[in-house]
Amino acid sequence: MIDTFKITKNPRNYIPQNLTISWENLEPIFTELLARKIHSATGLERWLKDRSEIEAALEEDFAWRYIRMTCDTSDEKLLTDFQFFATEIEPKIAPLNNDLNKKFIQSEFSENLDKNKYFVYTRGIKKALELFREENVPLQTQIQVQQQKYQAITGAMSVVLNGKEYTLEQAAVFLKDTDRNVRQKTWEAITARRLQDREKLDELFNGLLKLRHQVALNAGFENFRDYMFQALGRFDYTPKDCYKFHEAIEKEVVPILLDHAENRREALGLEQLKPWDMDVDISGKTALKPFNSGEELIEKSIKCFHGLNPYIGERLQIMKANGFFDVESRKGKAPGGYNYPLAESGAPFIFMNSAGTFRDLTTMVHEGGHAVHTFISADLELNDFKHLPSEVAELASMSMELISMDKWDVFFDNPEDLKRAKKDQLKDVLKTLPWVAVVDQFQHWIYTNPDHTNAERNEAWKKIFEPFGNNFADWSGYHEALGNLWQKQLHIFEVPFYYVEYGIAQLGAIAVWKNYKNDPEKALQKYLDALKLGYTKTIKEIYETAGIEFDFSASYVKELAEFVRDELGKLD
Repeated sequence: MIDTFKITKNPRNYIPQNLTISWENLEPIFTELLARKIHSATGLERWLKDRSEIEAALEEDFAWRYIRMTCDTSDEKLLTDFQFFATEIEPKIAPLNNDLNKKFIQSEFSENLDKNKYFVYTRGIKKALELFREENVPLQTQIQVQQQKYQAITGAMSVVLNGKEYTLEQAAVFLKDTDRNVRQKTWEAITARRLQDREKLDELFNGLLKLRHQVALNAGFENFRDYMFQALGRFDYTPKDCYKFHEAIEKEVVPILLDHAENRREALGLEQLKPWDMDVDISGKTALKPFNSGEELIEKSIKCFHGLNPYIGERLQIMKANGFFDVESRKGKAPGGYNYPLAESGAPFIFMNSAGTFRDLTTMVHEGGHAVHTFISADLELNDFKHLPSEVAELASMSMELISMDKWDVFFDNPEDLKRAKKDQLKDVLKTLPWVAVVDQFQHWIYTNPDHTNAERNEAWKKIFEPFGNNFADWSGYHEALGNLWQKQLHIFEVPFYYVEYGIAQLGAIAVWKNYKNDPEKALQKYLDALKLGYTKTIKEIYETAGIEFDFSASYVKELAEFVRDELGKLD
């Protein structure tokens, strides 16, 4: 009997089934691809599939090295295994990949391929050729190795509260305590621990900044911001559009959140809200407890997804059956959460730092949306067809956060708790937008002012943060912590400029949810149809397939922010 829940890798037709990842084994494969004579459009498509096969094998090998390293940042061997790939394999492959790109574009048969099928792929190859510089290969290797140090530094952070040691994620649970003294003590302990490593993180970031700036100069750009807009394939919008988006958020979303903050202040009976007052439930009730263990979180998430659609639920079941989850927080584990696609297996691995909070539920359904995306696009013909732009990837995850609310009774059998959870989620949807604007605008400033000092960087952060509400709390007496807050954001260290996409996709997700509320079955099908496309269509076409617009204009921000505000009103 075939086990339908057992994940098996796609069969290999070109490379050896048991290929060991070493340069001795890889070099002949790349040599053959470069030397192969191509005599027809059919032959070119065969060549593309063979190239895709080796790329998928390499990506999955790299994925497991990254996953294992983040699951235990204290294990030197796992770090060494990761660094081996980054320093010994990728630098040798990079120039050969550039040569393979040239071979494809220069082939007389590339023009004979289906334009509809290969437009996005070909556009990406041409852009990669424009940007490639041999001298950037060693720099990008250094960047790859250096940026992983962020996880080692932050993964080792812990605090002692009431005689017990907690990771920062575990300690954050106490920020929901109804006792304000407990909250303040917790927040100050977490903040002090972060500040303890601020110089180490400043030094790390300064090194990354210098390397990234040099990469941009080598490629003929004035700064890393302009380089990254090209490298990320942002064909549909410009830095100027991002600034307009920031302005729209400041104008349309911040006033709504200021009202929420004032309601919070009055409900808590405080003269001023402090940073430790922002997560406690204003009803005076204890924090929501949607699950009691990582195992229960997974099981309830499977049930929730099943309630939406059996196919969606089964994807998480398959992952559980294959051990493709690591969800609970522990010391030595890297911070944050992710869904990492496994290119040959057609499945992903979900990593997160659960501490039993409501936020962990939303993280799980967010990463679960990514996971469904990985599965549903797994059978696309080329590996590159599955290399999603972030605006599309985050649409999948952020839409799932909102759609899944329809089945959150799995987590909350008390109707009042369910209502509280939905209200918290919708408030978080709005709170996401100013934070996205701040992180994005901050990165624009960093990379267009590459010679800044540490002090200037912290001051720039504060200046940018202020018009967006400073998280709607009073930071008097904690200006050092406020200026250092940017160091919390993993993306700034590890995936620069991957952030405005969260804001763009958040608007898209609200629009998907709006459609879902009107016609659940139709909206969910359109959502899944969009996910099936991978990156075989433009971002605009994918959004249209999902039944929404690719739009982040001021009028659209206003329309969707008001929709969320009205939906929140219905929950009162």
